[in-house]
Amino acid sequence: MRKFVSGNLNYSSWSIRPLLAVRKAGLGIEEEIIPLDFPETTARLKQISPTAKVPLLIWDGIEIWESLAITEFVAELAGSGVIWPKDTARRAIARAVAAEMHAGFAALRKACPMDIRARAAMPDMIPELEVDIIRIQNMWSGLRAQYGGNTAEPGPFLFGAWSGADAFFAPVVTRFRTYGLPLSGAAADYAAAVLEDPDFLKLEAQAAAEPWWINYGPDGRSSGYLKP
Repeated sequence: MRKFVSGNLNYSSWSIRPLLAVRKAGLGIEEEIIPLDFPETTARLKQISPTAKVPLLIWDGIEIWESLAITEFVAELAGSGVIWPKDTARRAIARAVAAEMHAGFAALRKACPMDIRARAAMPDMIPELEVDIIRIQNMWSGLRAQYGGNTAEPGPFLFGAWSGADAFFAPVVTRFRTYGLPLSGAAADYAAAVLEDPDFLKLEAQAAAEPWWINYGPDGRSSGYLKP
């Protein structure tokens, strides 16, 4: 069995990062969605996942349960230049910024939960959130300025051609759009390129068609089905 198991594409940022890498790798991996925050969710995940969480990649009996590890696994299978830049220096920096996203930006995550199909008011600009936004603006602009002219791997993404770094920042791009957060210059151009990528557009359409909702309230998360 070769299967990628995710949560709701509309809400699960942890899922869509490696899912984009899986799709870019083109390995013919089956996909399954287990909707989150329903009474039966944990029991279903316990049957297949060591952590009872998503994402999970099942590959010929191997269970890989962490988004960075899944991305690296499919990168090895896909071959040089498909997921990470071919150039050693660019590849190292791409992995560094992907890891920074994976581990950081707690204020942005808390204030702006991912909801691809929603449009919401900008949250209060507390200092911690402002720091995250400034870091992202400077990072995206700086990487585009330094690597955007890459003639060996051309493209509109952080390192020219699409890479795993763009998979990890795709949920962040959607947060900026959903909550109307400020972006300018090369960072705004980069965000537009992510939103126009064909693989993201496919994922966005799938997220829009999902029949589930999740609410984030003071008492925790709740879920249900959209009315037909």
